[in-house]
Amino acid sequence: MASKRRVLLVSNSTLHGSGYLDHCEQHIGNFLGAEVKKVLFVPYALHDRDTYADVARTKFKSMGYQLDSIHQSPEPVKAVRKAEAVFIGGGNTFRLLKALYDEKLVEVLRDRVLKDGMPYMGSSAGSNVATVSISTTNDMPIVYPPSFDALALVPFNINPHYLDPDPNSTHQGETREKRIKEYHEYQDRPPVLGLREGCMLHIEGDKATLLGVTNARLFVRDQKPTEYEPEADLSFLLGVK
Repeated sequence: MASKRRVLLVSNSTLHGSGYLDHCEQHIGNFLGAEVKKVLFVPYALHDRDTYADVARTKFKSMGYQLDSIHQSPEPVKAVRKAEAVFIGGGNTFRLLKALYDEKLVEVLRDRVLKDGMPYMGSSAGSNVATVSISTTNDMPIVYPPSFDALALVPFNINPHYLDPDPNSTHQGETREKRIKEYHEYQDRPPVLGLREGCMLHIEGDKATLLGVTNARLFVRDQKPTEYEPEADLSFLLGVK
């Protein structure tokens, strides 16, 4: 049976030189299409949820969509069950995942996406929680969720805002690539897709396509990293066990 999954995982909400979601506005419109009229926004990754929701609402209104914020709903689970589409914004991934567990939203979100085909869009932390786990986030653990296990809408992990090593830097700390390799020092760890700012992964059923203006870097345990350009077919990642 073909998968109903519809997912758009964006590396970053704001690209240098542009406004909030400007760099991916066209892709969002193509993804949501004309069928979706209202988007349910999840602002749990930031402390000031009201302001965050206002920013998102203004942007989506400019694109022709209504937006409700889940934090203003008295029954978050019911809000997800009724949603036409969900957008989970960026911020701190640990805070976000903890809130999803606290509000008992992990399973209902997973079911709505994988079983019902509800469109799911994430940015940064919102993309992290769509994967197997949040173990490859860049964020500090300012709170502790009951598990690092995430929504598992895809069978791999993501590192958003992926940065390449700067050969002219005097910084002696670990590079992003070294940290991902540390993650892969343990067996049974899934691949990690490093999404540079400006790129995103679009998934329709069992097809995954890299979109945007920058390359992505794929890390697989015991293999050399591989570069992929925009429009690359990454569907093979969806078959990873």
